[in-house]
Amino acid sequence: MVLVRGRSGREALGVVHAEVSEAALTTSVSDPSQKHQRREHGLMLALVSPALLVILALIVLPVGWLAWQSVYHDGFTLENYRRVFTEDVYWRSFALTFEISLAVTLIALLLGYPVAYLANSLPKAWSILVLSLVVLPFWTSVLVRAYAWLALLQRTGVINQFLRYLDVISEPLALVHNTFGTVVATVHILLPFMVLPLYATMQKIPGDLMQAGASLGASPSLTFFRVFLPLSLPGVLAGCTMVFVLCLGFYITPELLGGGRTVMVSMLVSRNVELYNQFGAASAVAVVLLLSVLLIFFVVSRFISLDRVLGQK
Repeated sequence: MVLVRGRSGREALGVVHAEVSEAALTTSVSDPSQKHQRREHGLMLALVSPALLVILALIVLPVGWLAWQSVYHDGFTLENYRRVFTEDVYWRSFALTFEISLAVTLIALLLGYPVAYLANSLPKAWSILVLSLVVLPFWTSVLVRAYAWLALLQRTGVINQFLRYLDVISEPLALVHNTFGTVVATVHILLPFMVLPLYATMQKIPGDLMQAGASLGASPSLTFFRVFLPLSLPGVLAGCTMVFVLCLGFYITPELLGGGRTVMVSMLVSRNVELYNQFGAASAVAVVLLLSVLLIFFVVSRFISLDRVLGQK
């Protein structure tokens, strides 16, 4: 019995030793793969490190310094944020900025959707021509385009002179140095940012769906509203988000065409720095605007992927 137990014990020890040896062999075999994977990750990190350093230097550090300036002036303080949320001048500026951005977005959608639909419906050569005309203003500086609209809309500008020549008006219209001129010029500048996402979305809608609707007896208008329009809504949301967010930070156009009467948030930041030398107040306004933009992107991301809004898909 003792001998049998001894043999059984030695056999058990042998089995355990074999299992340990097999596990060690497996570990030694998998080590090269793990080392190769770690080396690959290290190489990828080394490749992206220059881009990460650029992002850190140009985005993270400036935004961090901006946030620090907004809460520190001879010690920690929230006075700058208190002024933003309590003084009327800040509320009026933010309200006007969002009103203009909303108006510009709606007008750009009304103008851009037919253009994108036309470019999607035309043959390839004509579609390229339409899109070329849409992106053609990108070749001109925003400052030049703003001055061009200033020349067109001022009291002695081309539009007023033409209307007086036709005896439509007796006195020049106030088309500039107000909200109207700002909205018109801003729509012209931001219209391509509405057309391009719409066109990209419409290109992905199968044409067979429209033909199927027509084959079932639906009229072209019914097919458009029941089939095409719902499928193009992601492009509508992407274009509206892009135009709205870009309009929130506009500076040159409202500065030139607003005539000092249309004070948007960007102009408020500029005046706090240039006129009052209050970098903390300007930083607080900028941080609030940045948080508003992030909130908008967060809400939009609940309905559509941000990759589509940013043009990555």
